[in-house]
Amino acid sequence: QVQLTESGGTVVQAGESLRLSCTASGTRFGGKDMAWYRQAPRRQREVVATVSHAFTRTYASFVNDRFTISRDDVGNRMFLQMFSLEGEDTAVYYCNADFQGGNVEPLPWGRGTQVTVVS
Repeated sequence: QVQLTESGGTVVQAGESLRLSCTASGTRFGGKDMAWYRQAPRRQREVVATVSHAFTRTYASFVNDRFTISRDDVGNRMFLQMFSLEGEDTAVYYCNADFQGGNVEPLPWGRGTQVTVVS
């Protein structure tokens, strides 16, 4: 049974940094294109960043060079390092496969981790 577990979310002040982690059981990240997503209240889930199986990274335009996505296939983990957090970054953050291309199915969604940025 595949299970994704996100962690690291908390309440931070605007301008502070945070590092989110993602671990998986029942599946391996190796060979998969992966991504971080987020969902803010009353908004649809959106892609934050992707990292391909070949370690190519892409970021949503709103990231503005503030975040870094990384992966550790040996440890079966993913990370999202976030700097200069803003109120608009308040959301529940999820990791999952990068299924934007439509050629793969998402893995079962984890519970996500709540990031709240206050000013």
